[in-house]
Amino acid sequence: MIIDCHGHVSAPAELWVYKANLLSHLGAHGRRMPEVSDEQIVQAMNRREMGPCGHVEALDRVGTDMQMLSPRPFQMMHSAKPGKLVHWFTEETNNIIARTIALIPGRFVPVAGLPQVAGEPVVHALPELERCVKMGFRGVLFNPDPYENTGTEAPPLGDRYWYPLYEKLCELDIPMHIHATGSHSERSPYTLHFVNEESIAVYGLVHSNVFNDFPSLKVICSHGGGSIPYQIGRFQSSAGRRGVNFLDGMRNLYYDTVLYSEEALRLLIKTVGSDRCLFGSECPGVGSTVDKTTGRALDDIRPTIAGFDWLSQSDKKLIFEDNARKVFGLAC
Repeated sequence: MIIDCHGHVSAPAELWVYKANLLSHLGAHGRRMPEVSDEQIVQAMNRREMGPCGHVEALDRVGTDMQMLSPRPFQMMHSAKPGKLVHWFTEETNNIIARTIALIPGRFVPVAGLPQVAGEPVVHALPELERCVKMGFRGVLFNPDPYENTGTEAPPLGDRYWYPLYEKLCELDIPMHIHATGSHSERSPYTLHFVNEESIAVYGLVHSNVFNDFPSLKVICSHGGGSIPYQIGRFQSSAGRRGVNFLDGMRNLYYDTVLYSEEALRLLIKTVGSDRCLFGSECPGVGSTVDKTTGRALDDIRPTIAGFDWLSQSDKKLIFEDNARKVFGLAC
């Protein structure tokens, strides 16, 4: 079975209209979300938007059996003011995800957005996390930079600011999937900001006490850990001066395979091990461009991993299925 741990909802246009209205009136007109029918939700998941075909068909084409479905990160506006807008929009996005799961049963697993408001205590986001878990959500997206690259730095991930979230995640036994959201910088737009924040997150967690304080915490880092595997020699060397084995610390986390080149996938798996990699493609998404040399979308990475002859069949099964079942608590 192929389980994709990294997918984002293809939502009806009404959700994005709702966001635009919230940002326009800043809450003065109230919370009211436009009515969205079941038919509109199903149509959105089958409408061509970010690739050569709709969301469900894209998964069929690449042979994905099940996908974790979360919000579109760059849409989540965690730096917006007033903070209630972040809560309202995140909650409505989670509602759309929950309805999508119910309308297309057996294909998707819900992963919640977390209403992290820049500058507010993270504890304010926990009621929505608990609500989503009660609805059957199996994970949560986590943004290490709620300020969204505005120049104000968020606390490092080893800071006790984040500890109430870590404690709640351990209590609920669900993983957090590190994924930044928007960027207010043209110099480092959101697609680059994602990679930068993931790199900072891994580096910070490895050099923190988080996994000593929360040994059962489950953390997945998007996009193969950002730049970390590529620069591993540098990080391993500098950590060694402090008596730290950076590679050992990296193995406290899991990493998705949302990388669109054979060389990058090989480097990630050989760096962290097959038992720490979860198959992810973000299909459909930024990688859905068709490669003219192969005729396949760049996010069709399953054949690449399946073709690695240096991986055993059990290693491949870990990446494609078993690790996701373990981390997200899915039945076999």
